[in-house]
Amino acid sequence: MANIVAKKKFSKKTTAALTAAFLIIGGGAYAFWSTTGAGTGASTNAQSNGTVVLTATFAPGLTPGASTAVTYTAANPGTSSLRVGTISHVVSTSAPLCLPADFTIANVLSDTTVPAGATAFALAGTGTLTFTDTAINQDACKGATITLTLSSN
Repeated sequence: MANIVAKKKFSKKTTAALTAAFLIIGGGAYAFWSTTGAGTGASTNAQSNGTVVLTATFAPGLTPGASTAVTYTAANPGTSSLRVGTISHVVSTSAPLCLPADFTIANVLSDTTVPAGATAFALAGTGTLTFTDTAINQDACKGATITLTLSSN
């Protein structure tokens, strides 16, 4: 008995479709046209780059006629470096009859860049807090807490 091998002939359409399927699925080939392109991209920057938290440190025990050095640190919780220019002060006291006007401190030029994420970063510039010795009784300031409220530009 003779082996009979059946040969199936595919039409041209079927052959083209199978070839295309092979190229797309198995061969990874594709056709394209070249072209040119143009476009733009835009985004708005932040309205603010954050703020620093300033801290002043000075020795306790100030008495009339004496002065003490004031040092400064800054914390920058933001994601970009921030610059501290001039540090300004407002003096307040914990005792109602202890006059803030009896304490003086000049603005301090720091001009320091505080890195992003910094905590307790030492600032350049040192202030001098003076407790003025006046002609009136200053007993109301005994034991009072002196607070410096800081701002910078």
